[in-house]
Amino acid sequence: MLSKYSIKKVLMVILLGMPLVVMAQTAEQKGLQIAKDAKAYDAGFVDFTANMLMTLMNKKGDTSSREIRIKTLEVTGDGDKSMSIFDQPADVKGTAMLTYSHGLEPDDQWLYLPAIKRVKRISSRNKSGPFMGSEFAFEDLGSQEIEKYSYKLLREEACGEMQCYVLERVPAYQYSGYKRQHVWIDKQAYRLIKADFYDRKDEMLKTLTSEDYQQSLGHYWRPGKMQMVNHQNGKSTTLIWSNYAFKTGLSENDFKSQTLKRAR
Repeated sequence: MLSKYSIKKVLMVILLGMPLVVMAQTAEQKGLQIAKDAKAYDAGFVDFTANMLMTLMNKKGDTSSREIRIKTLEVTGDGDKSMSIFDQPADVKGTAMLTYSHGLEPDDQWLYLPAIKRVKRISSRNKSGPFMGSEFAFEDLGSQEIEKYSYKLLREEACGEMQCYVLERVPAYQYSGYKRQHVWIDKQAYRLIKADFYDRKDEMLKTLTSEDYQQSLGHYWRPGKMQMVNHQNGKSTTLIWSNYAFKTGLSENDFKSQTLKRAR
């Protein structure tokens, strides 16, 4: 019979002489790791500003457009802060929305409506509602923090000329308007190429496509065009982005609800 000392020696020989067996990751672990890698890849942008042309199209093909300025501040240890300021047309000019994104906690969002000269706090129960008549919901507009979802890698496949991960994201936060989402993320730079949104009945609701990506500072990618198509009501919203500028010197003081009335 082997002594305790001999057993230890045998174990040491086995451990030192044989490669360690790495347990295969589950689809859920792979999906979470991809989400973490995507977040890490985009970290360090500090802040950015951009202009956006929002075009709404109804089922008949009639369109209306809005000109918006975007400001975003990267926040360490929490979700990013962003502000959307409407410049045109006249009936929405001066409207401004402020978003503090969080993980599992509800995002903080405020909307200033110049017609009533009031800043309204948006209830967490209303985040699935449409933003300013568009096909984007309020919950679509905050930064997509990792903690907001559980993940699963469904497959890997070609998406145009690129190769993409296809992930399933299930909202982990309360009052989401979605049962789940399927997102296509390119392997090279973790750009979101496409997302399918399923409503609470698990029926296909909307599809978001992003294209014409632009690279800034030799690293950070942002889309030139985003389109959200609602399959249930036949409407769509297209966002055309321009004039991206990074590390512009924005600070926390530029993102306070008290300043929404004076947002410029």
